[in-house]
Amino acid sequence: MERYFQESIECASREEMIKLQNEKLVRQVRHVWDKVPYYRKKMEEKGVTPDDIRSIDDLHKLPFLSKADLRDAYPYGLLGAPLKDCVRIHSTSGTTGKRVVAFYTQHDIDLWNDCCARAIVAAGGSDEDVCQIAYGYGLFTGGAGLDGGSHKVGCLTVPMSSGNTERQIMFIMDMKATIICCTPSYAAYLGEAMKEMGYGPDDIPLKAGIFGAEAWSEEMRRDIEKTLGIKAYDIYGLTEISGPGVAFECSAQQGMHINEDHFIAEIIDPDTGEVLPEGEQGELVFTSIDKEAFPLMRYRTRDICVLTREQCSCGRTHVRMKKPQGRSDDMLIIRGVNVFPSQIETVLLNNNYAPNYQIVVDRVNHTDTFEVKVEMTPEMFTDNLGEITERQNQLTAGLLSMLGIKAKVTLVAPKSIARSEGKAVRVIDKRKI
Repeated sequence: MERYFQESIECASREEMIKLQNEKLVRQVRHVWDKVPYYRKKMEEKGVTPDDIRSIDDLHKLPFLSKADLRDAYPYGLLGAPLKDCVRIHSTSGTTGKRVVAFYTQHDIDLWNDCCARAIVAAGGSDEDVCQIAYGYGLFTGGAGLDGGSHKVGCLTVPMSSGNTERQIMFIMDMKATIICCTPSYAAYLGEAMKEMGYGPDDIPLKAGIFGAEAWSEEMRRDIEKTLGIKAYDIYGLTEISGPGVAFECSAQQGMHINEDHFIAEIIDPDTGEVLPEGEQGELVFTSIDKEAFPLMRYRTRDICVLTREQCSCGRTHVRMKKPQGRSDDMLIIRGVNVFPSQIETVLLNNNYAPNYQIVVDRVNHTDTFEVKVEMTPEMFTDNLGEITERQNQLTAGLLSMLGIKAKVTLVAPKSIARSEGKAVRVIDKRKI
């Protein structure tokens, strides 16, 4: 039987949700106009005033915000509340060295905790569970967000933070942790380490994992589930909007439910900015409709995905976002071909390789070079050059079929690619472009 953290809102009718969103959006636009001079100027440049925004149907009239705006307005230019009312910041690295800094009032944190609590309950969590948080704490939003949600649900919370794998495993086993929250690459590493220690899926007390903060494929999900003996759930968020919990998977695992009572989602054409119809793939844009301290309007995430309102078997009515299919700003273009790391991961896992790989892109004599370094598993490790060559050729053919472009595949020894306790570094782009 499906459980909910806040059933009345998670299962609200479309009419109820639209009414709520309309009220919140009108109020939020006025708040931003009055309190955020940076955005007011953008509205004025576009010839828009709060009186022009009467419902969510008018959302498209508002100007976008981007990472560039966050850099330009750093640190306080997008602040929507008096500093004395702010109780916390979180931050993430920016693309040019300047960090993205997001502010929170206590009200903002309470709403964020609710969102993460919904995600934990959707993954089967309750006050009977032991929830181990292996996301990083500090400025990173992962640890703090799931920690707050875990407390709201009433789980016994184990605030491990990231790293120290031996201690992580000790607490999982000794505390009989039932839910693990971390990046998928670290979950895969934990599973690998526990297997080496002799633990099989039946020995591990975990029942569910909530994984986010980086791209991962369905093949990687199945690999983690098999190794740890769990059901693996996706969670989505970004520091600029609050952190993890903007959207989350339910038991149906047919996309992530967006918390529409707090965030309005749109899909746009990344080149033209035009809003696309439901079901079309494009760039995801979010508007925060009840955040006080950092109320971003029409923020361009650069994540490429699809939204769907098809009825979900879990009973939740919030719109779902499919797993992002890459990003419009970090997508690799190699010899004119669009390449997403998740595509490469799919080929590797389909050929029984662990998800430990690195993509190296360079430019020699004005031509892109494209190499994929792949770790062999201990079972397939060999010094037989003929066998290694055959395996490399097999992967080369698989990648060519998936990508439409040839890659140089180099098989390397087990554990020779550095493990990550946070976000995995999958791409090394040496090109000066």
